[in-house]
Amino acid sequence: MNTFTPADFDFTFLEEGFCARDIVEQTINELSMSDDKDAFYVADLGDVVKKHLRWARAMPRVTPFYAVKCNDSRAVVMTLATLGAGFDCASKTEIQLVQSLGVDPSRIIYANPCKQVSQIKYASTHGVRMMTFDSEVELMKVARCHDNAKLVLRIATDDSKAVCRLSVKFGATLKASRLLLERAKELGLDIIGVSFHVGSGCTDPETYSQAISDARCVFDMGAELGYNMTLLDIGGGFPGSDDAKLKFEEITAVINPALDKYFPADSGVQVIAEPGRYYVASAYTLAVNIIAKKVVMKEQSASDGKQEERNWCTAPHGLPLSSLANPAQLCTPGA
Repeated sequence: MNTFTPADFDFTFLEEGFCARDIVEQTINELSMSDDKDAFYVADLGDVVKKHLRWARAMPRVTPFYAVKCNDSRAVVMTLATLGAGFDCASKTEIQLVQSLGVDPSRIIYANPCKQVSQIKYASTHGVRMMTFDSEVELMKVARCHDNAKLVLRIATDDSKAVCRLSVKFGATLKASRLLLERAKELGLDIIGVSFHVGSGCTDPETYSQAISDARCVFDMGAELGYNMTLLDIGGGFPGSDDAKLKFEEITAVINPALDKYFPADSGVQVIAEPGRYYVASAYTLAVNIIAKKVVMKEQSASDGKQEERNWCTAPHGLPLSSLANPAQLCTPGA
């Protein structure tokens, strides 16, 4: 495994009593005296490590495969690789990044149900075998381009209570799952498990329980067709900050009993997940320079002549982050 070098990243080791916020404020003070007032961010890798330890305590049976698409910083990827995490890659570029840091291909899942043929071939030649699918078209592509693929069937979930719904474009229904398993059998493909994703920013923990139950049904379908499935991927949707509507431990309190019920520890099934923002949302702080302000007249009655100033920073999925009162105020992205 490669290790950090000073040339790779701009590192600062903080003394006891200091935090990343102190670095941000110090940098703002330095930049305020110069002409360089570009936006910058500070990453607290210690926070990433703490999140990993928190995960291990809360879900000891579930191995995290970090969703590289969320934040592909080499510092983050290298930190998690050193901690023993796996990686959810959605493209050739992400696979290249992870493998350039010395990660074994067995710790990578190509979790994209709609892959380019050229990138399936790349995965094949570079030893990446685990990959997801949810359609017959994808099965045909894999059958032509990857002799040793270990396929994971992605099923649809009820993600109606998620901020960003993914099952509108990814995932097979239970009815379609049986047909896909039968087709995979005809093609001589190896199906090793089931995956799902309850949507980014999940707000209902019971969604995980239902999805795990549905996955059990697909495992049973596979057994009827002669498949010995050994992998369950419970996807992402885990909150990355403690001010989220749904707390991380509230989710794990639902997941753990569901796993014990449908996939007990002695079942021989490996359980993984694909956390993304869980690891990096609270670790990153973005500082921006407000370059303009605009006074907007508020809707008012004839007797109300007041004006209101309002400036908003908007996060992914259109969620307002904070009202910015001055150019030095910080904005922390959802990641």
